[in-house]
Amino acid sequence: MKRILVPTDFSEQAENALKVAIQLSKKHNSEIYVLHSMEMPLHLTSSNDSGSLPESLFFIKLAEKRFSDLREKEYLKGITTNEAIGHNEIYEDIEEACAKNDIDLIVMGSNGASGFKEMFVGSNTEKVVRTSKTPVLVIKNYHADFNITDFVFATDFSKEGLGAMDKAQKFARKVEAKMHLLFVNTPANFKTSAQATIMMQDFVKGMGVENYTINIYNDTSVEKGILNFAKQINAQLIGMGTHGRKGISHFFNGSISEDMVNHANMPVITFKI
Repeated sequence: MKRILVPTDFSEQAENALKVAIQLSKKHNSEIYVLHSMEMPLHLTSSNDSGSLPESLFFIKLAEKRFSDLREKEYLKGITTNEAIGHNEIYEDIEEACAKNDIDLIVMGSNGASGFKEMFVGSNTEKVVRTSKTPVLVIKNYHADFNITDFVFATDFSKEGLGAMDKAQKFARKVEAKMHLLFVNTPANFKTSAQATIMMQDFVKGMGVENYTINIYNDTSVEKGILNFAKQINAQLIGMGTHGRKGISHFFNGSISEDMVNHANMPVITFKI
């Protein structure tokens, strides 16, 4: 976890994410990269008229001023951040920044179903989660002490989920968290306890997983099962795999990762399968 990227629209939610990133950077000696994507009016991005240059410069200066104000925040005293301004869609700017700076983790703020007040309007949060090749940690609230001791990782325990599982266990090891592997048993995808246990044991065999439990939880839907199980064990983090541009795995029926990001009142981390 050498390099952490924090997208920001300078909102309270973005600051919550930045504060978590700072805590992680102190623990793991990581560099922090802060990215702001400008949402300039359409006529400024589509016009070749040189007359629009002064107006474009205004938005750039405004972003620079907001960065300057951010650096004066008390929680950033003594902290060095690398700052950048993007000019494309937020998920495109994030992808470019990750490739350019070899980012290990994206820490992103969200206030739930409505997304970011400015930057993550509509489906943009979902696009970042769905398309990112880099793990995305979504932060909902202020965390005075971001300390993960119990980490729920939900999967269907199929072979295509092994890549995400490998990344998840490496993350759990770095943050020194106990990993609780979870299979949610639903009426539509029912397995007996014996069947599910064998499937889960075969899945982890040979992966070198340490400090973990395997768990079967019965519920009416996968999303409810994940949330209820996490609440039951007082977990601090929920994780799952995504297929990138192809969407979430068949286990999550196309939308569970995005639903979890929107509805879970706790941090959620996603890993590319």
